[in-house]
Formats: sequence, C-alpha cells, structure tokens
Amino acid sequence: MPRRHIRVTGAPEAPLRAALTALRTELGVPESFPPAAQADAERGAKAPVLPATDATDIPFLTIDPPTSTDLDQAMHLARRPGGGFRVRYAIADVAAFVVPHGPLDTETHRRVTTLYFPDGKTPLHPPTLSEDAASLLPGRTRPAALWTIDLDADGRTVAVDVHRALVRSRAKLDYEGVQRQLDSGTAEEPLALLKDIGEARERLEVERGGISLNVPEQEIVEVERDHAYTLTYRAPLPAEGWNAQISLLTGMAAAELMLAYGTGVLRTLPAAPDDGGPPGRAKPRLGEVGRLRRTAQALRIDWPHHVSYAALIRSLDPRRPHHAAFLQECTTLLRGAGYTVFRDGDLPPITTHSAVAAPYAHCTAPLRRLADRYAAELCLAAVAEQPPPDWVLAALDALPKEMAEGGRRAGAVERGCLDIVEAALLKDRVGEVFEGCVVDVEERKPTVGTVQLESPAVVARIEDADGTPLPLGERLRVRLTRADLGAAGVRFAPA
Repeated sequence: MPRRHIRVTGAPEAPLRAALTALRTELGVPESFPPAAQADAERGAKAPVLPATDATDIPFLTIDPPTSTDLDQAMHLARRPGGGFRVRYAIADVAAFVVPHGPLDTETHRRVTTLYFPDGKTPLHPPTLSEDAASLLPGRTRPAALWTIDLDADGRTVAVDVHRALVRSRAKLDYEGVQRQLDSGTAEEPLALLKDIGEARERLEVERGGISLNVPEQEIVEVERDHAYTLTYRAPLPAEGWNAQISLLTGMAAAELMLAYGTGVLRTLPAAPDDGGPPGRAKPRLGEVGRLRRTAQALRIDWPHHVSYAALIRSLDPRRPHHAAFLQECTTLLRGAGYTVFRDGDLPPITTHSAVAAPYAHCTAPLRRLADRYAAELCLAAVAEQPPPDWVLAALDALPKEMAEGGRRAGAVERGCLDIVEAALLKDRVGEVFEGCVVDVEERKPTVGTVQLESPAVVARIEDADGTPLPLGERLRVRLTRADLGAAGVRFAPA
C-alpha cells in the first residue's frame, strides 16, 4: 500500500522534533530494543546460518534512496539466449540471523514493521542486523533468498526458482543517478534492462487491469534564505516505477508458488463493481466513484464517464500539483487490503489483490516487514518440495492480526507526522485564506470533512461552525483557524 512519505530537508528544528518525540511517546513507539533482543541480534550477526550455494559471482546492484542502509533487495538483469529476460532478485535472508521463538523473534512480532518518521525511523530489527549484517550492502557477502525469474520477450513469466545462496552486491545506486544513466544512454546492460523490463511489465499491468499509484512524496523545502519553508509534492521518477515492477513481479511469483503449494500468506484486496472497466479489474470501492468524480471535477481533472478508474490513474502526471493532489486522495481506496493465510490446500475465497489484478504476496522487504520472512520460507519450501518449517506453521495463523495491528500503528504514525509537519509550517499563518478542494465529508456529520489545499501541499480537517454541509468535491476558499503542533493539528473553516 502506498503511503504518504514526508522528507524533512532542514525544517525548523526544535518545535518540530519536540512534537515528534511527544508523538512517539503517545503511540508507545519503543525507543530501543530490549537488552535480550539486542544481544540475540548481535549473536545472529556474528554466527548466521549460511547457505551452501555460492552466487557471489553474479554482479548484483541495489537501487534505493541515497541515505538508505537497510537494503532488502539486490538485482541482476540479463537477456536470455533465444529471447526474453532473466531477473535475478536477491532478498535479504533474515531467517539466517533470527532464532525462532527467541527474544529477537518475539520483539519483531511486537513491532511488526519499521515505522518511519520525518526525523528518523524505528526499525523492525536492530541496526546491527538491518543496517549491517543482514543488509545487502555493496562489497559484503550476505545470505539471501535468490529468486530467478525467466521472462519471455513480452515480459511474461515462464519459469520461477528460489533458493538460498550467498550473494555480493557490487554497487549501491540511487534513483536519481539511475534515471540520469538511463536517460543519457550511459547505463551498462544489466542496468539498462531495468527500463526494458519495467516498461514491459507496465504494459502487462495495463493488460490485466492493474494499477500502480505514482503517489508523490510530500517534501518540506526552504523557499527563502531567511528560513521560510513550504510543503510541496515530489513526483516519483520513472526508474522508481520500473524498480517497483521488479518487486511486484517477485510478489506475484511468490503468490503463485504458495497457491500451488497449498500453504501461504497472501496480500489481498477485494474488488467492487464501479462504473468503468470489465469485471475483475482493479476498481475503487462501491460508493467511492461518485465522490472521486466530484473531487476530480473540483481539481479540474477531466474524467469522461466512458473512462475507467484504472485508465484515468494511468493518464495522470504526478508532477502536476492538481494531479498529485488527486493521487494522494486515491490512496484511501487501498485501505481494505489485508493478509490472508491458508494451509493444507484449503484456498481462501479471495486470492487476488485487486490493485495488482493478480494473486500477490509481500516477500521482498523482510528487514522492514514481518510477513515477508514467512512468505519467503514458504516459497523456499514449495520449490524444494519440503514441508514448511515448524516455526512458520506455528506463527502463521496469528500473522494477519499482527500485521493488521502493525498497519494501524503505522497509519497512526503517518497521520500524526502529517499533522505535526503541517502545523510546524503553518503556525505563523493562522487567519490566512487559501484555495482548496473538499475531498471528503463525514457521512454522519456533513459539516466536517477534509480539505486539500492547492498550495502548500496540505490535507487537513475542515469544519463549518455555522452548520452548513460541506460541498464535497467543490473548490472552496478556506481560512486557517488553528495550527497546533500538539494533538489539535491543523484546522480550517470555510472563508
């Protein structure tokens, strides 16, 4: 599920960071790992369970934000003799370091996922592992689950294998540098193929009716030298989308392996009918279409009735502010996603993720997401035609609830961070009038809703104190009535 990411680039220090510290306390975010869990991580880092297969001759590379050190994935792309492509995707083997039912394993089931704040993160695993011993850092030999996925010339999967192996990344690349190489034609073939494979997979995504939301990143930028700041949207680069297609490809392959195996954990999202597109394709929830159409109209986005939701999303340019605003609103449609466990061939009624428009599993980010470690183990067992490990089966049934609770906590962190960052930037502008669009209205209390400003890139609560229902999807001049770094956050009223 795409989330709103916030990147702080020198925002006012003291008030912002104090409020973020208070948010951590309020949500019970742990400051550190228990001593027993930390000691367990250090033991694992010194003596991991290493595989017999050596694949360190393959020149893997990683593509991540430049400051990232918790590197889950490394790839090597090649052409296949006779046509098509071979994708090798190495995923950090967390199970090589974590003892089942040990102190660290117990702590990861409590944390579930890495939590991201504008001023740092609270990791799922201690940095000893997540940013060092288990991370696929360049020049370091690491244990990994090595996926080999063969594609035909159109990018369709023709063969899948996964096994444990030692790997070594040769280079740590970032998205902007990769994009420059691809645009200038200076990328060597393993990297140049990212565009070819990524675009082929994007065409197949369109064909099956899937949707990839290019959700912009909200970024605080300095607009003047006297420490004035604003909140803007940063559009994702094409290379980020192509890189995401490799991860989606692997998640789809993992889902198919587990379905054939009869035991697994899927990421599912039910579909609902709407007013565009054939049955079974990715669609917004029933009742959301009208709201989204009114929002699109207010944001001056042309959405003809014969155009499906999926087709509209693909036509948007996240570099345009009003398109970015609409894409942010579309993330609400993915909130029904969850984890579905099945075993012993008893397949669940829903096996697909409607936005992917195919069966799908989370398996490519085990350093940052608990469920991925279990999906990896089940896929390895499926290919080896072996029973699942006992520790996997013992934890499987509780996993959906644990991941749901972790998702709610991550959502609370996201909402709290957004409120704090927006309040920090607007605290000196109370009383000012802004142009906005009402993007949501509470069903039971139509005088309360959500407004999205044209500039800065703020989404906040709005309430009409006079008792007039808010005009959903309409443009509106709004007045900032409160900007509190505490619990109240940012509030607007119709001007």
